Order: sequence, then structure tokens, then C-alpha cells
Amino acid sequence: MKGSMRVHYDEEGDFLEISAGEPTECSADEVQPGIFVRKDEATGEVKSIGVLGFKKRSGTLNDIELNLPVKISLTA
Repeated sequence: MKGSMRVHYDEEGDFLEISAGEPTECSADEVQPGIFVRKDEATGEVKSIGVLGFKKRSGTLNDIELNLPVKISLTA
């Protein structure tokens, strides 16, 4: 995931999405139940990761640790 990172949480739907870069035409795959990865249709680059049932998965919102089935590389 490249570019500026955005985090959006929909409390009503209990859905967290972490996205990076400019929005593009994407397709989404559910890689585990309730875990979605959106990829750019042209390049295959991962554009966002979505977590359904985020509060339930994270337990307490003080310290959040989620084991996602993807590897993310962050560079400055």
C-alpha cells in the first residue's frame, strides 16, 4: 500500500477500513470471514483492508491488535 493512509470507521456497521493512495477501480476479496482486501484492478496493488465486526475482534479499543492475513510494508 503506497501513498497517504486513511482510516475510516463506520460505528453503525462496525466496519473499519484502512486505505492508502488515491482511489481507483478496485475489486474486493474476502480473505477470511469478515476480512476484505481491495486491489486495484489494473495493477493488483492492495488499496485497502476492511474489517467487519471490528469492535468484537479488537476487544478493548484502548490497545488494538488485529492479526490480519496480509503483510503490510510501510515506508517513509
